[in-house]
Amino acid sequence: MFDIIGKRRWYFLLSALVTIPGLIFILLTPITAGAAGLHFTIDYTGGTKWEIRFKNPDVTPDQVVAIFVANGLPASVVTTGNGYLEIKTQSIGLSAAAPSPTPVPTLVPSGSPGASGSVASSASAATSPSGSPSPAASTSASASPSVAPTPSPSPSPSPSASASPSAASASASPGASPSASPAVATGNTQLPTSGKLGEMVTALEKALGPIDSQRTLTTIGAVVSADLIQQALILILVGSLGILAWITFRFHDVKFGVTALVALVHDVIVVVGTFAVLGTFFHVEIDALFVTAMLTVIGFSVHDTIVVFDRIRENRARHAGEPFAEVVNHSILQTFARSIMTSFTVVLTLLALLLFGGSAIRNFVLALLLGIISGTYSSIFNASPLLVVWQEWDDRRRGRAISTRAPRARRAVS
Repeated sequence: MFDIIGKRRWYFLLSALVTIPGLIFILLTPITAGAAGLHFTIDYTGGTKWEIRFKNPDVTPDQVVAIFVANGLPASVVTTGNGYLEIKTQSIGLSAAAPSPTPVPTLVPSGSPGASGSVASSASAATSPSGSPSPAASTSASASPSVAPTPSPSPSPSPSASASPSAASASASPGASPSASPAVATGNTQLPTSGKLGEMVTALEKALGPIDSQRTLTTIGAVVSADLIQQALILILVGSLGILAWITFRFHDVKFGVTALVALVHDVIVVVGTFAVLGTFFHVEIDALFVTAMLTVIGFSVHDTIVVFDRIRENRARHAGEPFAEVVNHSILQTFARSIMTSFTVVLTLLALLLFGGSAIRNFVLALLLGIISGTYSSIFNASPLLVVWQEWDDRRRGRAISTRAPRARRAVS
């Protein structure tokens, strides 16, 4: 029988070799102000992310950074696939919409029918050269007594200066808004022509040549990113504490809950640390989907751990008197094939998504893949051995000998 518990120190050493470098790179994130360690998208940091490609393929990121700095904007630029340059800078808003024109009162509206008639007749006299009341003019005047209708930019061939009823009513409607600058939405592929971004387009094209295409343009404010960070931390904290409380209640022993939580933290450090290393050397970023991936990893890791723990509880009652380490080792071997096969089918699916799923979900799938592999390892080789270590330490602390099988009674020799 393979002795997993007896070799637990080797498994603890392997976990340390994986997690310690990850922790070092995670700690480098605040020390280096983001230059090394974890790299976050603007979902967490706020700012503007802009991916463009120049017609001149020889344009370098340093040239783009120099132009942004010359225009008073700090920026970081990296080269992505297909010749695109990914530019990150502070939040750049669009040009403000033109203010609504202040209504100029031309008439004092009156509720009496006579006043309404005088309004219609005066408006028709002013707009119709023949002096006969024009239906269009009377409609416009009676519908909008306080705001003069905006004249149409195209000259009308008719001597009448009145606008059509639909145009007049639209211009005088209080819900109508003035024409604003072109909106730049998330993922927009049309180059901006106004505001600070429009100025940057002009500066870049003047210095580096025309821009061939734009892949994405996204701006997120600091308030939104701060809320997202807070919600992500709350979700992970509440989920972890809920798991700890439920396992402790289910197995009536806090040792099971705490060791499961330690294995869970191990998986989180493995995934986050790997992304810190990848971010340092390959500029892999953590986006909003990363929180979803981590919550999925937490759930899967605890699921595997509970399967092993449940078998330990059954065998502990069934094989009372055996050493606890042997009970745990036997339980691990009983559930080993099930855990490996379950995880293997999930890993195959994630590998297919990683290879053929596209770049939009690649980091999300990578986090899931790392977490599933780490969760399977920690459930078998970390959580259960830690439970044995804690139980044996508790027995020694309480002055009890580690439980062994009762020796058989021997016959007295006559």
